[in-house]
Amino acid sequence: MKKIFLLLFFLPLCAFAQKTSILKGTVKNKNKQPIENVSIKFGKTGTVTDKKGNYSIRIPYKKEITIKFSHISFRTFEYTLTAKSRTTLRFSPTLFLKTEKLEEIVVKDRKKEAQGFLNIDPLKAKTIIGANAGIENILMTLPGVNNNNELSTQYNVRGGNFDENLVYVNGIEVYRPFLIRSGQQEGLSFINPNMVQNINFSAGGFQAKYGDKLSSVLDITYRKPKEISTSLEASLLGGSVTFEGGFLNNKLKIITGARYRDNSLFVNSKQIETNFRPTFTDLQSFITYNFTNNFSLSYLSNFSLNNYNYQPFSRKTRFGTVADPLELIVFYDGKEENNYLTLFNAVSADYKVNDNLSFKTTISSYNTQEEEYYDIAASYNLGEVDTNIGSESFGEVDFTQGIGSQLNHARNDLDALINNVQIRGSYKVDKKKIDFGVKYQNEDIRERIREWEIIDSLGFSVRPPNQLVNNNQPYEPFEGPITPFQNIREDNHVVINRFTGFVQYNERLYMGNNEVWYNFGLRAHNWTVSANGQKSSNQIILSPRAQFALKPNWQQDMLFRFSGGWYKQPPSYRELKNFNGKINKDVKAQSSLHLVAGMDYSFNLWERPFKLTTELYYKDLTNVNAYSIDNVRIRYRADNLTTAYAQGFDLRLNGEFVPGSESWVSLGYLKTEENIDNKGDISRPSDQRLKFGILFQDYVPNLPNLKAYLNLVYNTGVPGGAPSYSDVYSFQKRLRDYKRADLGVSYVFADANKQYKTGWMSKFKELTAGLELFNMFDIQNAITNTWVRDVYSKNQFGIPNFMTGRVLNFKVSMQF
Repeated sequence: MKKIFLLLFFLPLCAFAQKTSILKGTVKNKNKQPIENVSIKFGKTGTVTDKKGNYSIRIPYKKEITIKFSHISFRTFEYTLTAKSRTTLRFSPTLFLKTEKLEEIVVKDRKKEAQGFLNIDPLKAKTIIGANAGIENILMTLPGVNNNNELSTQYNVRGGNFDENLVYVNGIEVYRPFLIRSGQQEGLSFINPNMVQNINFSAGGFQAKYGDKLSSVLDITYRKPKEISTSLEASLLGGSVTFEGGFLNNKLKIITGARYRDNSLFVNSKQIETNFRPTFTDLQSFITYNFTNNFSLSYLSNFSLNNYNYQPFSRKTRFGTVADPLELIVFYDGKEENNYLTLFNAVSADYKVNDNLSFKTTISSYNTQEEEYYDIAASYNLGEVDTNIGSESFGEVDFTQGIGSQLNHARNDLDALINNVQIRGSYKVDKKKIDFGVKYQNEDIRERIREWEIIDSLGFSVRPPNQLVNNNQPYEPFEGPITPFQNIREDNHVVINRFTGFVQYNERLYMGNNEVWYNFGLRAHNWTVSANGQKSSNQIILSPRAQFALKPNWQQDMLFRFSGGWYKQPPSYRELKNFNGKINKDVKAQSSLHLVAGMDYSFNLWERPFKLTTELYYKDLTNVNAYSIDNVRIRYRADNLTTAYAQGFDLRLNGEFVPGSESWVSLGYLKTEENIDNKGDISRPSDQRLKFGILFQDYVPNLPNLKAYLNLVYNTGVPGGAPSYSDVYSFQKRLRDYKRADLGVSYVFADANKQYKTGWMSKFKELTAGLELFNMFDIQNAITNTWVRDVYSKNQFGIPNFMTGRVLNFKVSMQF
């Protein structure tokens, strides 16, 4: 029975074998190299070649067939044959590469544009010339972003101040020091441009998932390296070193950067003769470890130390008009010693539950320890300059209008500790996404203020204007005590506990052939303030926000955006403290109804890509905490007695004005005014009406490795501030317009497109050297006014404090 079964089983196979033959061979290219994964097919029968290009396939006996050899990279080949015997046949064809001309396909991710974010190339932030090169430096070239202080990394956005900007690094909010008064004290920004992977910036109308500020968001992502490399930079202003690499099969990724900066080169170009060498140092690390594809831990740390030792000797400043010039001569005695130590640590855990749901938990701690100690005596002479060309004293002071002196003293200490923990999550299905999060933050600030100023004019001590004391000298002797013109003595201990949360819905869909993005969300913020043992104050706010973007199915590539909401900013420690250093724990959150309408238009010009971006905006502000600005020091009224508005438009055209190099032109108009306690509208301290900026990159056509960078900014003047205790409504004169041009020229010895296989240059992945010329037209730009009293006319003159002059710097950077 078994023999019958086996016979029945093998008979069909034998019959089939008698009707087929075997075709074998090797498929190669024109260089006689085997080709893998070539498809070989006739009818419904087929196979593919192995790594050695070999194949084997059964074909019918005594039947004509056409067999096809095809591959994605090679031309298809067809061969017709008939197997005339049952023996194995061999056929080894040669395939040739395709030389097809493909149409260019451009894939654009419109998500960030729809959300109102501008994405900036980190490489440009490193190469663009500027006195304080870095991320903030490139922001100054954008419309709506202003700063008249090249030594500062702070910036104003659409009428706001420095404290109204959100800055995130890897989703963690970072802060700026509290006591810094001037840009030359500020030093290095928290953001290390050598570690940055992605830069996104929004000038307003941002989403609910970002924090409670009124003006802007700068969202920075540090990179996670995959290969080991070291980068070095050195110049007359300092240097930096960055190490990065992936270890343990790229599960462990480390990037660490150390920076050192010495601003002596800039300070020596100023009008004040000083013994001054400000130095700034920081060390930053970002470490990530991937336990699995769904779970990872990351650690971000920063150590920063600023030493500011300042000993002025003399100053000579001429101001006024050509017909009526004045000269201020000041002789100093004393010095200033400031130290700012900052420590920052953050640990984050990212967990991906599945393809739709993910969470991120972050614990961070920020500590700043600041000392501000100075005793500086200044004796001044304010006089009229002889303008008579025939006079022997032409150009010299021939009449003194004011003689006086002042003594400034401070022993200020601040220690701030900010701890927080937050959980953020996102849930997405198809084109829909929900973002949500909660955060708890504790702020513990301790400050000791001992600050006073004595002013003397022609031998008489000037008393503060708010003291009504009869003084009939020299007819009647005054026997009262000598009172400082300004005297602040406070010991503040403020604790702020904050609970915040948000939820946001996002969706992308199609309306007909038109693409639409929209999101709406709600933020809630509850905070409690305890100050100097007083009964705590508790407040809560809600902040709804929404965005809508439309990409019509037009021949022109255009995108329209609309966003707005009620943006609210609960007070920080600086906003709780008034001019006299006293704490008002009941200060309310500033509120802004913010509306933004924008358009992006992408087009080709000279057969190169260009993009025109325009935005209109309006802010209606209530519960405003009015302030004054002295250099980069902000002093608040802490009373919420002000209303304000800001309105304007921004325009930016970017593209390849020079083939292969992106440049842009920016234009912005702003008008912002405030009404303090119903006294009428006046310009706010940040009312900078017109902004014009150019960021231009070029190279020599016959020598493309020789590159040039031009950074040009023009800003109209802002209000010049007011003397202490004075009515700001009486001092609305503006500073002169801010005009600055920085030029950089560099030669690229090695980069990704230019590598050496032998010699000492083969050790470098990148090597660049060049010259930087700051303020190349040597324009005198004013940042603030020094107020000097004329004893005869009782007038107060605002003498401009000028920024840096022309400075030449040499810079070299390398990577290996």
